[in-house]
Amino acid sequence: MTSRVVQYRRFGGPEVLEVTEREDPEPGEGQVRLRVRAAAVNPLDWKLRSGAMARGDAPAEPKVPGFDVAGVVDAVGDGVVDLAVGDEVVGKATGGAYGETALAAAKALTRKPAEVSWEVAASVPTGATTAARALALLGLGEGDHTGTTLVVDGASGGVGVYAVQFAVARGVTVIGTASETHQDDVRALGATPVVYGEGVADRIREVAPQGVDRAFDTSGKGALRDLVALTGSPDKAVTIADYAGAQELGVTFTSGGDADTERAVLADALARVADGRLRTPAVVTYPLDQAGKAQDDNQYGRVSGKLVLLP
Repeated sequence: MTSRVVQYRRFGGPEVLEVTEREDPEPGEGQVRLRVRAAAVNPLDWKLRSGAMARGDAPAEPKVPGFDVAGVVDAVGDGVVDLAVGDEVVGKATGGAYGETALAAAKALTRKPAEVSWEVAASVPTGATTAARALALLGLGEGDHTGTTLVVDGASGGVGVYAVQFAVARGVTVIGTASETHQDDVRALGATPVVYGEGVADRIREVAPQGVDRAFDTSGKGALRDLVALTGSPDKAVTIADYAGAQELGVTFTSGGDADTERAVLADALARVADGRLRTPAVVTYPLDQAGKAQDDNQYGRVSGKLVLLP
């Protein structure tokens, strides 16, 4: 059988994305094939498509973008014992998620709660797992961290919303930076909102006269030096969006984690979403043939919320 997929044969802008038909891939050892119900758009997708993270003008073979996926298992490879055809799952795809079918390692998937819609489920993996990993690197993993003050730069974004909520649930006092239009959103998550941009360090000091213990940069908008100054040491800050700044300042840059840990974090996050204990960003959906527009909107912040493709 064949199915539609989005791919690119050369690096460049969103115009290099094309929708084409391909033979449905067969799952290999430890893999399953999914009938995709929703696939999230993340910054890494368009960074890879642009060629900014590669050499040359084109990938060695056509590439399908996307990692975060929600769908139904419709074929199972050898060695898979905990998933079966018909199971509804969420997680990370192998070899691209922007299509009507996708492959995924069984260990990279967890079951989708019935109470969580397909589009919301697909919006969770990268945001929740990245937030949990960064907090662990900052010494704010599971447990009681009452008395600690954390700054989340970009608190209303796709990772920030989870970082704020995870930290608040652990007793952390959170200060969240966001645009003026998202101050109420940050407050609703349980953080003290501060407008980002020039002078942000002074505004943070005003609301945290006791000082700041840790900082998490999710936005990469140039605040890393201020965050280091606020915490007093580069080892008290983590970034997921400013690699150059991290190298210059000696801050930890994190971009990936252990599959087993991420699956456990994702399963817990989805359970919390299902029973209302965890808020997710608003979801904006696009049809598969508008993948280029979705990536462009994500890159330039034209649309507020989490962007998701529906095949």
